[in-house]
Formats: sequence, structure tokens, C-alpha cells
Amino acid sequence: MDLQVLTLSSRGGRKVNEDSYGVWSTDRACYCVVSDGVGGHGGGDTASRLVVQHALEWFRQHPASAVAEDAVRQALEQANDIVLAEQQSEERLNHMQATAVLLAVDTEQRRACWGHLGDSRLYYFHQRQLVTRTRDHSVIQRMVDAGYLPASELRTAPERSRLLVAIGASQHIEPDTATTAEPILPGDTFLLCSDGLWEYLDEEEIIAILTSNVGRDSLQSLESLVRSRGRAGQDNYTAVLVWCEH
Repeated sequence: MDLQVLTLSSRGGRKVNEDSYGVWSTDRACYCVVSDGVGGHGGGDTASRLVVQHALEWFRQHPASAVAEDAVRQALEQANDIVLAEQQSEERLNHMQATAVLLAVDTEQRRACWGHLGDSRLYYFHQRQLVTRTRDHSVIQRMVDAGYLPASELRTAPERSRLLVAIGASQHIEPDTATTAEPILPGDTFLLCSDGLWEYLDEEEIIAILTSNVGRDSLQSLESLVRSRGRAGQDNYTAVLVWCEH
């Protein structure tokens, strides 16, 4: 199975882009990471860069590892360890944190697994149907899940960006991961993105665009909507689009 990968990242209306992303592949697998520096903690750009670098480095160090829940978890744990260690290197980095979403695809066995912390998301489309959207580790997501707020508040609530977990926040992290590696087919599509992208897009719009004609045009369509709706000082936004071919 062949994979096609497209990426975009913009600082939006900010002076610094605190989002990072990375893609690394071998002849049998592909790994993608998106990370977003958590606002208000300082050093977010450094934290997100370290997350991407060292999550991918874990797979380089373990080339024989199968695409599985445990591998994804260990890659994110390694990234967390590095960020915690770097927090001690200089004062401005003492409290740096970042979100993370990671996708691992075994192109030989045709399986995929993923994991995340924070509110960077993964959307998985199987046979032109949205079958998975990761749940944000945020106060607002928890309130929506408990029925205290409508789902529309995920994008507009004043404390929408208040996270419950993030890389760099604790020595022990528990990333949410796919329970098992999912079998994938040609035509399946994955979108990894930071909250600066999805906050301007309704779920129905993402579904409509990514189930119609997947490719560079679809990624540009998502970005066009984000740019048209952005406000002064809008957040950085990043996306990695992956789709499976024969």
C-alpha cells in the first residue's frame, strides 16, 4: 500500500508559530506527528519541536517495532521525558508544555494506530465515513461529554483551550491510543491537526471536504475556510493529511 502525505503550517496572526509537525517513513511504515505549544506557559515552540523530534526518534531507534498501541504510547512517553528534562535547562523553559497527536501506519500489514494528548486532533475516514475523531483532553470537552454544554461550545467557550493533560505537565502521562491497530484500505484518509485549524471548521465541513476529493485541493479548501474566518491574532494552525492508495 502506498501513502500520500500533504502538510501545511502557518503562524496565523501570531508573531511566532508554536506548532510543529514531522513525517518519517521507511519501506514498510510511516509516522506522522503534530504538536502545538500550550499557550501561556512559555517556550511552546521549543516544546512542540522537541515532541515531534523525539517521538519520531523513538521509531527510528526501534525500527522493528510493530504499529501498535504500546509503540505509540512509548514514543509519546519518550517525548514527555525529553520535554521535562529540557524544562530544567533554562528558566524561560521551566513550564513549557505541548499537545501531541501521532499516527503510525504499517503499509505492509495495512494497519494503523494513533495516540494523542491535549486538543490536537486526528480524524480517520474509512470508506468515506468518519469513524474516529479523537476526544480533546480539555475542560470544555469533558463538560460536553457530561451533557453540561452543547458540542458547539467546543469552539466558542471562553475556556476552550484549558487542557487537562499535556506533554511536559507531569512525569507520568497517559495518552489516549487506539485500542488495537486498525485495518486500513485504499481510500482511507487521516487528518492530524492543531486546534488552530479545527476551531474554525464545523465537523460537517471537514467531513464534506475530506470525503469528496482527497488531495491537495482538499487541504487548500480547509485552509481557505480557516483564513476567511480568522480574526486578528488568530492562532497558529497546522495539518497533516494522509491517504492510502493501492
